[in-house]
Amino acid sequence: MIKAYFMLTKPGIIFGNAITAASGFILASKAQVNPWLFLVTLMSLSLLIASACVFNNYIDRKTDKMMERTKNRALVRGTISLKNAIIFAVFLGLFGVLLLILYTNLLTTIIALSGFFIYVVLYSLSKYRSSYATVIGSISGGVPPVVGYCAVVDRFDTGACLLFMIVALWQMPHFFAIAMYRLDDYIAASIPVLPVKRGVCITKIHMLFYIIAFLISVCMLTILGYTGYAYLIVVGLLGVSWLLLCIKGFKDANNRLFGRQMFHFSLVVIMILCIMISISIP
Repeated sequence: MIKAYFMLTKPGIIFGNAITAASGFILASKAQVNPWLFLVTLMSLSLLIASACVFNNYIDRKTDKMMERTKNRALVRGTISLKNAIIFAVFLGLFGVLLLILYTNLLTTIIALSGFFIYVVLYSLSKYRSSYATVIGSISGGVPPVVGYCAVVDRFDTGACLLFMIVALWQMPHFFAIAMYRLDDYIAASIPVLPVKRGVCITKIHMLFYIIAFLISVCMLTILGYTGYAYLIVVGLLGVSWLLLCIKGFKDANNRLFGRQMFHFSLVVIMILCIMISISIP
């Protein structure tokens, strides 16, 4: 039962967002990290994200029955009651917000709550109505590094804006790759993601332009003096490799395989990006 509650929080999403939040925190700290503030920021944000994911599971429970990758989730199978799931989500959210208020600052708390609202309310509800829900989801995905950054400096400046843009832009081809890889699931659940609504070719074009925009925003961190040249070289080469993989996909007839390759490479990109932000500080 404990494992069922744990999986309800989508630990993979929590981990990924904690990584981006950590990089934002370290960038703002200029490598002079306050260990306690670092720990409590990641813990409180993780609790809030866990709460959002449980609420998302609750909202998605009916369509989850139709999708192969989600049909065994706890709320679909009835392992956890709907009432207990809501109580669990509320507890996680309140505890996370309390920690943010007590140990960070008001700006950080507001930004974190904004991300929570965008994901739980705007994204979760709009994804059944419009392919533009992916854009809304990318906005919430861009919040964690800003939370980490603002927990240190208590202001939303150019550095925070760039972090948001980088991660939000990264999210788009990442989401599209999942949609292509799991296209049959989205068709079965009648979720109008871009490959379902406008086709795979249009989706690949969108991916291409988002990766180009991602590369530009990545470079701006170094151009404006937030990161060193080691970051620029490593992440720049990785981003170009991602772009070339995307271009190669226009000739690839196996769209499922292409989506899977793009998805896995996007995870490498964001992981190395966060590592380089953390260690390449001028």
